[in-house]
Amino acid sequence: MDDVIVRVVETCVSHPSQWDAWTAGGRYLFLHYRRGFGTVEQHPDSDPDSWTAEAWETGLSRTVKEWNDGTDESTMTLTDFLTAAGLRLAPDADVSRR
Repeated sequence: MDDVIVRVVETCVSHPSQWDAWTAGGRYLFLHYRRGFGTVEQHPDSDPDSWTAEAWETGLSRTVKEWNDGTDESTMTLTDFLTAAGLRLAPDADVSRR
């Protein structure tokens, strides 16, 4: 997996913590953390309408990483999420909120 994130958009500023992210290799990743569960999903693009059953069946959409940290928390900083997911933020990454 391409693990360097070059662009991140925070899509929820409350609960749960979630972001749209793009890697240096051009992959789109959906980052989500809720009730102690973190997931990194790869999808064709950031439009949830493209995350179809066919995309999952053909591997265009897939779960890249998931974990349970044993808490019931629903918020996490981007830095902590990326560390837990084994991802790195590029030094010149574009980080914003929707």
